Amino acid sequence: MTTIVQISDTHFGTEQPAVVQAMEDHVREHGADLLIFSGDITQRAKAEQFAAAHAFVQRLLEHGVAQTLVIPGNHDIPLYNLFARFLMPYRNYSRHFGDDLEPTFENDEALIIGLNTTHPRRHKDGVVTKAQVQEVTQRLRETDPNKLRVVVAHQPFGAMVLSDLSNLQHNADDALHRWADEGLDLVMGGHIHLPYVLPLSKQYPGLSREIWMVQAGTTLSSRLRGTSPNSFNRLKLHAGTEKTACVERWDFLDDSFVLGSHFNLHW
Repeated sequence: MTTIVQISDTHFGTEQPAVVQAMEDHVREHGADLLIFSGDITQRAKAEQFAAAHAFVQRLLEHGVAQTLVIPGNHDIPLYNLFARFLMPYRNYSRHFGDDLEPTFENDEALIIGLNTTHPRRHKDGVVTKAQVQEVTQRLRETDPNKLRVVVAHQPFGAMVLSDLSNLQHNADDALHRWADEGLDLVMGGHIHLPYVLPLSKQYPGLSREIWMVQAGTTLSSRLRGTSPNSFNRLKLHAGTEKTACVERWDFLDDSFVLGSHFNLHW
């Protein structure tokens, strides 16, 4: 079994100290093989916000996370500093989280591919480029079919509510159809501060196989959406001829994270 903690939309600069402590306490108690950080690490891409986020991740590594996979979100590009936005948009990100904007993780049970779907010319929308579609298609094609195959991007591929249709990845339809043909199992994201698990065949009825969407809420930030509390996802992946994934959502309640819901997925 491979265990994953997915956090997202921490928006450092708006983080809440009690929630930060609760997240560290959870990792200290439960650990994880991999931490997935699916973007919007900071509120305004400032150096001090990235420094605080990096220190937080380092503490999680000390507390029991074995490895990390981090990708940027649209808030991780400067908004008001136009010089930095267009000439060195990922400078502060790279200084703290490295130059690889599309990291991957692979072990005996899973292949997890990170995608950078941000761009300085776009305010918030995500786009999966044709080159990314082809690169992921090739990587999936070359992977052991018994492994769970996952793509992580900041913006969502599927919407739970109508108002979020405008937040979906551009070119999602083509990407998902190509990737379904090569055996993709899960897509993971954040961006909209609304956690849910969704079978994408309902929105994309022509998919050749089911792809599940696992969305994370905002883990640490005060920028909550509606009645959704701070939350993160914990996944337990089992590889083999009958692949399964247990997706748990943990919600912040009374100074700690408690299990809010769980879904058992299979293919």
